Amino acid sequence: MTSTQDLNTSTTAFDLAAYLADRQPRVEAALDAAIRPAYPDTIYAAMRYSLLAGGKRLRPILCLASCEAIGGNPDLAMPVACAVEMVHTMSLIHDDLPAMDNDDYRRGKLTNHKVYGEDIAILAGDGLLAYAFEYIAVHTKGVSADRVLRAVAHLARAVGADGLVGGQVVDLESEGKDITVETLTYIHNHKTGALFESSVVCGAIMAGATEPEIEKLTKFANNIGLAFQIIDDILDITATQAELGKTAGKDLEAQKATYPKLWGLAESKRQADKLVAEAKSILAEFGDRSQPLQALADYITDRKN
Repeated sequence: MTSTQDLNTSTTAFDLAAYLADRQPRVEAALDAAIRPAYPDTIYAAMRYSLLAGGKRLRPILCLASCEAIGGNPDLAMPVACAVEMVHTMSLIHDDLPAMDNDDYRRGKLTNHKVYGEDIAILAGDGLLAYAFEYIAVHTKGVSADRVLRAVAHLARAVGADGLVGGQVVDLESEGKDITVETLTYIHNHKTGALFESSVVCGAIMAGATEPEIEKLTKFANNIGLAFQIIDDILDITATQAELGKTAGKDLEAQKATYPKLWGLAESKRQADKLVAEAKSILAEFGDRSQPLQALADYITDRKN
């Protein structure tokens, strides 16, 4: 878990540690309430096991912060923030399966299939994915139907063949091959970046953002999403399993192309910093309301896990 000291180094103008100390428990409570134990016991236990396994909750918090940046009440965005985390958790469950990245640990705990078996793990991911959209539709209050529909459509696209699924396919097909930076960037703009984009854009939609505002926030999200992945590639080499909460060195073992492999560690970090600086400059017109987003962007390159 990242320390308060680590969080505060990311910005001097905004207390990110205090912000997260407020937002993370709200997100945790909302996720816990969203999916309660029920029959069949096994599937609900498996869904809750991974959904409530901790983590930074960066995507739902970005969703809430984006809503705030537009001047909206973050409570309006909490259902879509929870849905984003359900989709993200599904992707982790499926990504860890033997047919995919074949990992035994996630967030410091045994992966879902190691506890419940591959069959239940697949179904737990399916259950979370389906429920994410139901949850937005049923639990979003005080927001017009057209905004809710737009958010559902945006999130659905982010997880499909034009987003996460497409990026994962190209990633699998690229293992053990020499690929270009362009192909690697395609992979991560879709596999990782699409869900970051949806987190930010859907939060803005809930607050009634204008088209120019959505366009700017989309660019912001694309930058920080790619920066996040570059730092992930660096940490896979430099961090320990204890720090990561998952197996270190998996990219090298799977012969995956990474940014450090193509650029080296120093240049990879420079590129990530450049992306974050550009992302923060995009937020200038949003003024003080964008301080949480600014600080979260800094945190992406400062984080240790």
